[in-house]
Formats: sequence, C-alpha cells, structure tokens
Amino acid sequence: MDRRFFLQYLGCGCLTIGISSCSSVPITERKQLKIIPEANLNAQAAQIYEKVKSKEKLSDDIGQLNEIKDIGKRMENSIAEYFDRTNIKDPTLGFNWEYILIENKKVKNAWCMPGGKIAVYTGILDVTKNRDGLAAVMGHEIAHAVAKHSVERASRGVLLRTGTTIFDIATGGSLSKVNQATGMDTVGLLSQIGIMNPFNRKQESEADYLGLIFSSLSGYDIRETPKIWERMKEANKGKEPPQFMSTHPSPDNRIKKINEWTNNIILDYPPINL
Repeated sequence: MDRRFFLQYLGCGCLTIGISSCSSVPITERKQLKIIPEANLNAQAAQIYEKVKSKEKLSDDIGQLNEIKDIGKRMENSIAEYFDRTNIKDPTLGFNWEYILIENKKVKNAWCMPGGKIAVYTGILDVTKNRDGLAAVMGHEIAHAVAKHSVERASRGVLLRTGTTIFDIATGGSLSKVNQATGMDTVGLLSQIGIMNPFNRKQESEADYLGLIFSSLSGYDIRETPKIWERMKEANKGKEPPQFMSTHPSPDNRIKKINEWTNNIILDYPPINL
C-alpha cells in the first residue's frame, strides 16, 4: 500500500471514530473521546475492587468508615438531584457505589474506580484533618468517575497504540529502528510526556473543578480545599516530579486554580437541600 494513502486512511479512520464516539463531560462540556464501552470497564473495575478488598488490610475503625460512607451518600444524592433539576442525564445512573477504608498510614491517597467503587487510605486522613477536607478529596475522586475519565483514558490509549503501530508500518519500521538504536522505548516516552501526561493533567484539573462543585452542592466548605494541598506539599517535602513529567498539576498551580474558582462555585452551586 502507498504510504501516503496509508496515512490518509489512518487519519480518516481516526476522524470517523472521533465523530461517532465524541461526547461531553457534564457541567464543563469538554469534548471527550469514548470508544471503550463504559459497562465493560465498570464490570472490570468491580472485579478488581473485590481483589483489592481481599488483599489489602481493611481498617476496623467503624466510626471513620461510617463518616466516609456518610460523606459519599450525601454526594451521591446531591449529584443525582443536581442533574435531575438541570434536566441533564445523570452520569451516575447504573453506579453501584461502595466504600472501603484501607489501613495503610504510609499511603496518602484515595481513589474512585469506574462505577463508583471508592477506597480511602488511612494515610490521607492525616492530610484531610477534618470532614470538609475529607469531602474535598472524595469529591475530587468521585469527579473522575462522573466525568468518565477512565473510559476516556482507556479510549485514548487504544487509539494511541493503534496509531503508533500503523505509523510504524507505514514508515517502514522507522520508529522501531529508533527504539533499537537507543535501547529504549523512545516513542512511548515521547508519547507519554507529549500526549498522555498533559491530557491526564487536564483530567486532574477538571476533577479538581468538578470536585469543588460536588462538595459545595453537598454542603461542605470548599474553602478547606487549598489547605489540603498546602498540607500535602508539606507532607511530600517538595519531592514532586517536574510538572511536565507528572500526570498531576503541580501543587502550586493546583492551589492557584482552586482559589480562582472557589468564590464563583460557592455562589453558583449552593448546597442542595434534600
């Protein structure tokens, strides 16, 4: 096949996928590509979640777990009510919400899998400090699931790997030759730094914004949020990687944006009385 025709064919094919699989993130209305079925990803996430529950040490602090569940339930209800009132299809329909608290003081983290499967590590509680702080972290993680970031990221990954393979074939294996000459996955590294990392930072920033909204709608004080990142900076002792090498915005950039958004979000997304 002629190389030029081959590359043109690739471009048309990607465009077709984009047109047929393009949707928008609720509230922000950012266009996103989704070619992976959400139901499939949710089912896989549920299986992985069960493995996490069986392998990790779950905390026996029932009081703390109940607080996590209470915050989560308030957010579940507030999010559903907000979308109902605004006549927007609720992106959490079909979610099977679940919450666990993992006993690990060294891990300052929390996450939410597709479909509403949430885990909080006890280490993050030293950073959140209070109910509003914990709600801020959970709101951010829930925002990833609401915005379907995992579906989007998986779709991007498939498209990137497919495009790279086709381009390598079309150029007579030029990319493979570069890798052989350098002894490293040059293409993969450049793709990660130049495409996937900036894209993931965009998702993180979007989750910050949506998380503030969900926390505010649920009645929590979002002015606590920048304080969390100040405490996280202190806990990490300035060991964050350069931003261009990271999938997350730098703490300073994060704090700056959160402070810029806070007042408007408080006014535009007041607590929902259920």
